[in-house]
Amino acid sequence: MSVAERKQRDRAVRERLILETARELAEQQGWDAVTTRRLAERIEYSQPVLYSHFRGKREIIGAVALQGATEMAAAVRAATAAQADPRARVAALARAYLDFAARHPAVYDALFQLDGGLAYAREDTPEPLKDAFAALLESLGEVAGEGVDTGLFTEVFWSSLHGLATLTRAGRLLPEAAEARVALLVDRLAVL
Repeated sequence: MSVAERKQRDRAVRERLILETARELAEQQGWDAVTTRRLAERIEYSQPVLYSHFRGKREIIGAVALQGATEMAAAVRAATAAQADPRARVAALARAYLDFAARHPAVYDALFQLDGGLAYAREDTPEPLKDAFAALLESLGEVAGEGVDTGLFTEVFWSSLHGLATLTRAGRLLPEAAEARVALLVDRLAVL
C-alpha cells in the first residue's frame, strides 16, 4: 500500500469515527451536546484535525443526514420488498419510516429538523436525499390514483408521515393508536 493510499484510508477511518461519535452523542444527549470540542475530546484528536474533515457542526449534521437518508431508504426498501400487494407495501413503507424516526431521533432531526446545509427538492440535492425520496416514490407511485402527480402525492404522504413521527415523538399522540393511524393514512390516501 502506498503512503497516499494509507493516508486516504486513515482519513476515511477518522471521518467515520467523527460521524459515529457525533451520532452517538446526539442520540444520547441531543444535538446541542455535539460540539467540535467535545467531539475532539471523545475521538482523541485535536480540533484542527476535526476541522480538516468538516468545517463545523453544520457540516457534520449534513453528513449524518446523508448517512441517515441512505439508511432510511434501505429500511423502506427492505420493508416493502416482501409485500406483493401495493397497499400492503404502502403500509410497510409507513411502518418502516415511522420506526426509523423513532429508533434514530437524532438522525431524523439531522435529516428534517436541523440545518445541515443540504439542498432539498432542488437540482443540487445530494444523491442520498434523492434516493430516500425515490424509495418512497417507488411504492407510493402505484397507489397515487388516476391522473395524480406521483411526485406531489409522495410529498403529501411523506408530509403526513413526518407529522405523525414528529407529533408522536413529542408525546402529542397516543402511542396505542399508532397502528390505527397508519391504517387510516393508507386507507384514505392509497387509492387503487
